[in-house]
Amino acid sequence: MVLADLGRSINAAISKMASATIIDEEVLQEMLKEITRALLLSDVNFKLVKQLNDNIKNVVDFEEMAAGLNKRRIIQKAVFTELCKLVDPKQVPFKPKKGNQNVIMFVGLQGSGKTTTCTKLAYYYKRKNWKAALVCADTFRAGAFDQLKQNCTKAGIPFYGSYTETDPVIIAADGVEKFKKEKFDVIIVDTSGRHKQEDSLFEEMLEVSNAIQPNQTIFVMDASIGQMCEAQARAFSEKVDVGAVIVTKLDGHAKGGGALSAVAATGAPVIFLGTGEHIDNLEPFETKPFVSKLLGMGDVMGLLDRVSELGLDDNDELLGRIKHGQFTLRDMYEQFLNIQKLGPFGQIMDMIPGMGSDLIGKAGEEESTRRLKRYTTIMDSMHATELDSAKASRLFESQPTRLRRVARGAGVREQDVMDLLVQYGKFSQLVKKMGGIKNLFNDKPGSKQPNQRDMMQLNQQMAKMMDPRVLQQMGGMSGIQNMMSQFQNAQGGGLGALGGLGGLGDIAGLTGGGGGGRKGGQRKTKKK
Repeated sequence: MVLADLGRSINAAISKMASATIIDEEVLQEMLKEITRALLLSDVNFKLVKQLNDNIKNVVDFEEMAAGLNKRRIIQKAVFTELCKLVDPKQVPFKPKKGNQNVIMFVGLQGSGKTTTCTKLAYYYKRKNWKAALVCADTFRAGAFDQLKQNCTKAGIPFYGSYTETDPVIIAADGVEKFKKEKFDVIIVDTSGRHKQEDSLFEEMLEVSNAIQPNQTIFVMDASIGQMCEAQARAFSEKVDVGAVIVTKLDGHAKGGGALSAVAATGAPVIFLGTGEHIDNLEPFETKPFVSKLLGMGDVMGLLDRVSELGLDDNDELLGRIKHGQFTLRDMYEQFLNIQKLGPFGQIMDMIPGMGSDLIGKAGEEESTRRLKRYTTIMDSMHATELDSAKASRLFESQPTRLRRVARGAGVREQDVMDLLVQYGKFSQLVKKMGGIKNLFNDKPGSKQPNQRDMMQLNQQMAKMMDPRVLQQMGGMSGIQNMMSQFQNAQGGGLGALGGLGGLGDIAGLTGGGGGGRKGGQRKTKKK
């Protein structure tokens, strides 16, 4: 999770307040003091922090508050609302429409990660099945076209540029015209990096903008400069119509909070966050979901939208089998592929209430990703009869030669295959439990709710699949119940769209230990 330290500090302050026996002015002041310290450490402007404090105090007036009101909930809601105001510019950004030829121009400082972010955005639209292309109009920096060419080749994205032409205006105009003729949905133009002091480069940027007439101009901002983002964003806005901002390098700097709040103060909406070096480390930014994830509350609607967007909830055949409590290794293989399509494991974890990526840490996230890929590789080495068997575990137990053959084919130990089968056994038990619950997948408005006793048993089954340490940090069974109720509420009572993920068991089972032959993600070795 980006700004994990900030989120952890604010969470700790709110939790300390919530656990107090009596909620009074002194407890509120202590909480606000800790939140203030956390925001200032994240380089948020002092005036903005003071305004946030004053607004919370105005909302939480103990003298005016009626008796019997839930003070904890009122304070938590006030903190959430004010944090949203802190990073919300109250501007609606331009949204490209599929079928139209949307031209997007990138501008920004040198070294802000602009060229890399161009490729990330193109890849983001490519994953949504849009036709996206890149134009390199950066003739100022040596090697700019080579970098863009390498990135695009790796991501499979069409590109345009020139080693001989030195006029960026001509390159931009020709590239945009070429891709418009080829009916591309999104055409992204990368321009030279510049500082607000360099008037000649600013004039060049204006000429490029006039030549290609972009539908949107995106300013790429490096989070490491913190509050200085505001001055740079204003300088760029005075020259060209900056319609949106992408804040990069949020994974490695403590000043991200300052960058986000400073950009919001300019009125330019932040639309994406750069959270790493990999091509899929680009997160869409929306104010309420962002603050919700920051506070460990997840983003249920965002996860369901992503599942629906990728068409992962359209597998009626799989959903039908899950409803009848049937689950094969092939089904699990498909679910693991679906999880990989959703994006980086840490991003998925952040969207699930109580299961932020901070629970398992960076090392745990990487181990979970490796385990996911290892399991899919093992299943790639299996025969169709093994993948489609309703009793796969028993099949491998009765015929050990199958175990040895699959292990050799996948290049893993036999213990790794056994770990997979243990995980499969847990998943199939969970699915069997899900299949026995009436109305679980009925997400029509006004439909009957699942039986509470059955849901309790389902939650207990899911708890068994999780690493005890992760379960404890989630808040135990109450944390799982809260997570499941949020998914039910988001879908009108059922869990229909989660059929595309085989429920949440797949993700839960991949966090922490995950297998019979490992503890904490580490292999056991025997001394000779």
